[in-house]
Amino acid sequence: MKLLNLGILAHVDAGKTSLTERLLFAAGVIDEVGSVDDGSTQTDSLALERQRGITIKSAVVSFAIGDVTVNLIDTPGHPDFIAEVERALSVLDGAVLVVSAVEGVQAQTRVLMRTLQRLRIPTLIFVNKVDRGGAQYEPLLKSIADKLSAAVVPMGSAAGLGSRAATFTPYGPGDPGFSTSLVEVLAERDEQLLATFVEDEKALSYDALRGRLAAQTKQALVHPVYIGSAITGAGTDALIAGIRELLPAAEHSDEAPAAGSVFKVERGPAGEKIAFVRMRTGRIRTRDRLRFHGDHEAKVTAISVFGNGTATTSTTVAAGQIGKLWGLADIQVGDTITAADGEQPAAAVQGGFFAPPTLETVIAPERPSDKGNLQVALAQLAEQDPLINLRQDDIRQETYVSLYGEVQKEVIQSTLAADFGIEVGFRETTTICIERLDGTGAAVEFNKKDPNPFLATIGLRVEPAPVNAGVTFELEVELGSMPYAFIKAVEETVRETLQQGIHGWQLPDCRVVMTHSGYSARQSHAHAVFDKSMSSTAGDFRNLTPLVLMTALQEAGTTVYEPMHRFRLEVPTDTVRAVLATLARLRAIPQVPALGAESSVLEGEIPAAAVYQLEQQLPGLARGEGVLESSFERYQPVTGAIPNRARTDHDPLNRREYLLHVLRRV
Repeated sequence: MKLLNLGILAHVDAGKTSLTERLLFAAGVIDEVGSVDDGSTQTDSLALERQRGITIKSAVVSFAIGDVTVNLIDTPGHPDFIAEVERALSVLDGAVLVVSAVEGVQAQTRVLMRTLQRLRIPTLIFVNKVDRGGAQYEPLLKSIADKLSAAVVPMGSAAGLGSRAATFTPYGPGDPGFSTSLVEVLAERDEQLLATFVEDEKALSYDALRGRLAAQTKQALVHPVYIGSAITGAGTDALIAGIRELLPAAEHSDEAPAAGSVFKVERGPAGEKIAFVRMRTGRIRTRDRLRFHGDHEAKVTAISVFGNGTATTSTTVAAGQIGKLWGLADIQVGDTITAADGEQPAAAVQGGFFAPPTLETVIAPERPSDKGNLQVALAQLAEQDPLINLRQDDIRQETYVSLYGEVQKEVIQSTLAADFGIEVGFRETTTICIERLDGTGAAVEFNKKDPNPFLATIGLRVEPAPVNAGVTFELEVELGSMPYAFIKAVEETVRETLQQGIHGWQLPDCRVVMTHSGYSARQSHAHAVFDKSMSSTAGDFRNLTPLVLMTALQEAGTTVYEPMHRFRLEVPTDTVRAVLATLARLRAIPQVPALGAESSVLEGEIPAAAVYQLEQQLPGLARGEGVLESSFERYQPVTGAIPNRARTDHDPLNRREYLLHVLRRV
C-alpha cells in the first residue's frame, strides 16, 4: 500500500479548504462540494470556523488516487494559528501551497514557502481563484519566481481568466516550449542532464524530462505550478494527477519496531484524550502498552485510522498511516511513542519552525466562581496548543496566555464559552520580550556557612550562548560528588528560574555550569529516625538554586530584547510622506521607498508592539488602499526605558522576601 501524507497550506482566504473539498469530491468521498461561506465543509468542524469562514484547527481527511492513499491535512492560513501549521509540518511527505490568483503572493505565503524549503518538503503550487475578477497568471508567475522560488515550472496554460468559464490546459509532448522550459530549470540542478542536452538536445525525450521533473520535485528542488479554481473545478484534475506523479508516495514496512509522532491532541465528547499520531515504523495494536513523554506508559484502548474521507475504527495502525489513539491520558503534542518493551528513539517531531508568540495577555473569568474551572479548561487547551504557554502568577492570582494575534483571543474566548461554559475577558495585549546575557557571571554558596540557610553547596557560572542554542546545563563537579537526585534538582530549578531573568523576561539561550557541590549526608540523632534538619534533601537544592543563579545573572548583566517584524507596505504614492511620519512615530526602521507613479512600496522593520497600531491607522493614512504584510524577523535590544515584567515567583532578587516566603524566616 502506497501512502502520502499531504498538507494543504496557504495564506488566509487563498482557498485551502475549498480545494480540500474539491479533491474529496473528485475522489468520490463526498457527493457535493461544501462551501466555506455556507459553513458546510468537511474539515471546518468548529462553530467559530464555520462562522468566520477560516480554518483554526488542522483537520485530517483521507482519499485514494489510484493505488495511492492520501491522508490530507487542511491547515490554518491565518498567522495567529501558525502553531497548528508547525505541528502539521512534522508529519508531511509533501505539500500543496495555494496562492490566490487575485491577491497573489502574501506575507504568510512567503513564510510558509521558506519553511517548506528549509524542511525540504516536496511542494506543488496551485494558483487558485482564476474564475474571480482581477485574476492574473503571467504576472503572478513572475511574482512567484521572485518572491517564493526561482525553481518553478508552469505546468499548463490558462484561458478565460476572471470568468466562471476560466480553463486550464496542461502542457504535453506537443508543447515544445514546455520541454525547453523544463530543460532550463532542471539542468541548473542536474549536470548530467545539461551535458546530454549540450551534446544532443534530441536525446532527451519528453518522458525522460517528466521523469527528471518528478525526481527533482520529490527532492524539493523544483516546484511545479498548476492553476485553476477550487470552486469550478478548473485545473484540479491536473493537480490531482500531479500529486500522484510528482509527490513522494511510498510503501511502508511494518516489520520494524513501532514508533510514531503525536502532532495533535484533542478531547472527545466524554472528555477523554485523543492523540493523532503519524506512524513512522512498525505497527500498534489495541491493548498494546506504549511508552511516551519520558518514562510514561499507558495501554491503547481504541484505535481509528483515516480512510475514505473519515476515521474508521480499527484494531491496528501501521507505518505511514495517521491514526487516532485512545487511552493515553498523559500524552502531549510532540511526544514520540514506542512499544513499552522497545528502545526509546530520539524524538521524531521537530519543532521551532516558526517564531514563538510575541504577545501575551491576562485572562480572567467573568464570574469569580469560575476561577477553578478556568484553570482546568486552560490546561486542556494547552494540551492542544502548548504555545499558548500558560503562566500562572500565584502572587496576584492571575493567569497569562501567549498569543500570535488578536484573533486568537476570540478563538480562546469562544472555545471556553462553547466547550466549558466559561465566559472570560482579557486585559490589554502586551509584547513578550526576552533577556540575553551581557557577559559571564558566577556565584557560590556553601553548606553551613552564612548567609546560606540551606543544607546544600551550589556554585553556578552563567555564560552567553548563541541565538537559538537554548539552555544547556553542564557539570564541572564529579557526577558522583553527591546523589544524582540533587544534581537533577539543581538542573530542573535552573531551567525553571531562567524563565524570569533580572527584568522578569525569559532567558532562552544560556550556558549554565555547576562549579561547586556539596551536601550533608543522611543522618540522625542516636537511636532516632531520619532527621531532615541535619540531612540534605532535594528541597534544599531547589530552594538555594534561584538565589545562586540570580546572583550570577546580576554579575553577568542582562539586556532586554524586543521582537521586531519585517514589514512590507504598498500605499498610494501621494500618501508616502504621511505613512513615513507614522512609521517614525511607531519606531519603525524603513528602507529607502520604492516610489512608483501611482503606488509605492515601503519595507523595513517595526517593533512587534507597534504592528497592531499600524494596522489600525493604515486605512485612514492610505485611503483604504494600503496593503500591509508583516512577519517576525528578529529580536533587538530595547532602546529607551527598560520594560520590566511582573514576577510570578517569590523573587530571588530580594533575598529577604524570598526567604520569608520559603522558610517563613530570614
